[in-house]
Amino acid sequence: MNKLAFHTMILAFCCGMMAPALAQEQKAAAAAPAPAPAAETVCFESRKGASEVTKRDLQPGWPNVKCSPKTGAVLWWGDPFDGTVPMGKMPLLDKIPEGHAVIKPRTEKLALMPMCGVSCHNGIGPKFSPPTLPKGRKPAPVPTMEAMVPDLKDLQHGRGRIWCLDCHHTTKRNMLVDHFGDPVSFDQPQLLCGKCHGDKLRDWRDGIHGKRIGEWASTGKKRWFTCTECHNPHNVQDGARNRGFVQIAPEAPPQLPRGMKDAKYERVHGIAH
Repeated sequence: MNKLAFHTMILAFCCGMMAPALAQEQKAAAAAPAPAPAAETVCFESRKGASEVTKRDLQPGWPNVKCSPKTGAVLWWGDPFDGTVPMGKMPLLDKIPEGHAVIKPRTEKLALMPMCGVSCHNGIGPKFSPPTLPKGRKPAPVPTMEAMVPDLKDLQHGRGRIWCLDCHHTTKRNMLVDHFGDPVSFDQPQLLCGKCHGDKLRDWRDGIHGKRIGEWASTGKKRWFTCTECHNPHNVQDGARNRGFVQIAPEAPPQLPRGMKDAKYERVHGIAH
């Protein structure tokens, strides 16, 4: 047997020995479960259950928000205008340049909104003449409704002096209502809340009450937080505590994302809107 034939036999023998092992490895790799996707981080902006936001990267290493590991609240915004829309017309705010006052719409976060005006309410409200409103204008318990919105069972707003249709439109249940009976969007609850809380509306409008984020200059673009982003309208008294808004304990300022040397980006906002 010459040398070439001998080496060929050795090579064939080695390949024959390795083939089953490689096939077994490929079979095991195919059978191995795919790695589980990373769990989403969801934190809240001002009130748990009202303004949750899912953490994601706007750019590599630049998250849209930083969440508190202690409370789950947002501590830092990478882009304060992410997901916002123009606030719309507000009395005495007509001097703000177009698009400089923005809000984050809430209607898209209300799970019952798409069906409440068609599946449960047919657009026909209680008749006022002759009156068919509940006796004493106190709503009758509706178990299905209370199951969907538990706060309704023990409404903590107005100390027993208001009822559903003081805030919700009579026939358009996916809208709120102003003093004239005109519908108000859920994205502009301040137009409703100001009916009774005029002083708070004035303070909110002047920047004394509430929260805004965005550009530092007084004439700069800002995101305004609306009333229901901070207050639960069905439990604004906070039950037995009876002291209104539950304040969140302040935390230490968060560290900037890795690689960001300072907060100069806040002056210019590198993300176009």
